[in-house]
Amino acid sequence: MLRPLLADLHIHTVLSACAEVEMIPPFIVRQACRIGLGIIAITDHNACDNAEAVIQAAEGTGLRVLPGMELQTREEVHILCLFDAVEVCREWQREVFQKLPPLKNNEDIFGPQFVVDAVGEWVRTEERLLAVSADTSLEEATARVRALGGLVIPAHVDRPSFSLLANLGFVPPNLVADALEVTPRFVPGAGFKQWPQLQAWPLVVSGDAHQLSEMRNRTLFKVELPSIREISLALRGEEGRKVVVEWP
Repeated sequence: MLRPLLADLHIHTVLSACAEVEMIPPFIVRQACRIGLGIIAITDHNACDNAEAVIQAAEGTGLRVLPGMELQTREEVHILCLFDAVEVCREWQREVFQKLPPLKNNEDIFGPQFVVDAVGEWVRTEERLLAVSADTSLEEATARVRALGGLVIPAHVDRPSFSLLANLGFVPPNLVADALEVTPRFVPGAGFKQWPQLQAWPLVVSGDAHQLSEMRNRTLFKVELPSIREISLALRGEEGRKVVVEWP
């Protein structure tokens, strides 16, 4: 039986230096449940070490937490990489870390990068600079994530930085992705007029949340289970699954 599940597939934790200190597992889970979300994805910059803690924090709530990452490619394009299993996401992180420049994070400039446990207690500080491009192309990254069984969603494509449209000027005709993410500010009428290519793609709206108030509940998946396979079917509109976005 299909069921409707609201989703926000782009949420940062304190592992992302740009996130507020409130972005710890129990607070994220509490806010997700408060606004009626059934699926969230944890997508820190170039890393996934806090995803398991959020999964543990969500135990018993009915909230499905997908482990993921917001990868910055060689083109400085951000893409969401989403998986079913923490182990697969960690394998992807190992590969990404090998492609990051050997730079140390400067907390005075970028902010700290904290790995925490399920209750939000400090475990360690990630000293590697995460807010930087990995030495992998958009094409290479999308192919590898899909080979690992993950979903690929270029992030905030209508944003004037770190996006497909801002950095490349267009959606590549050979792009192999499952959907495109637009910001909550996107309005279809004006947006499709400015970027006609977007009409050919399934779209999702996520919060790109760096603070709790930025989490969004405007993307609804009608699926049997909150899994990568079911979400993929919904994005393609297959087997009765579908995605519905609430537009402003």
